Amino acid sequence: MDKIILETERMYLREMSPEDFKAICLIMQDEQTMQAYNGAFADCDIRTWIERQLQRYDTYGYGLWAAIRKDSGELIGQCGLTRQYWLERQVIEVGYLFRRDHWHKGYATEAAKACKTYAFGQLEANRLCAIIRDTNTASQRVAQRIGMTRRPGIMVKHYRGTDMPHYLFAVEKY
Repeated sequence: MDKIILETERMYLREMSPEDFKAICLIMQDEQTMQAYNGAFADCDIRTWIERQLQRYDTYGYGLWAAIRKDSGELIGQCGLTRQYWLERQVIEVGYLFRRDHWHKGYATEAAKACKTYAFGQLEANRLCAIIRDTNTASQRVAQRIGMTRRPGIMVKHYRGTDMPHYLFAVEKY
């Protein structure tokens, strides 16, 4: 039985499982989709990614969740909440990653908005962040659509052999 965490108009978000491997590969092995990560992931990296989410569910009660279309039951992406570091401080971050054939249809914004509501309601967070690579303008637009604004500063992540400047977007609970 799927552990459904959130529902939106067109999707539900549920915990990932190892059985989602092939569907996650369709996302994370697409070079264009994974530009912000400096390229597609190998099978072993995706298995580690899924395992990390399972550990997050056990440790924090949340992580990145599988985004499932209600009309087809198809896994089309992932969206959820994680704890990340921005400079020296830990923040709650909303993250989203959708299969390329579902881009520009509002799915990331719809799921991220539901995660924002969950963070402020269920988790009683006072602030929600998104740490986004400087070149990832599509993700920056999603953050802005859910009420986030870019904050001062740049953090450089050293990932997969590349220095990647990142911006912080955030929104406070009202």
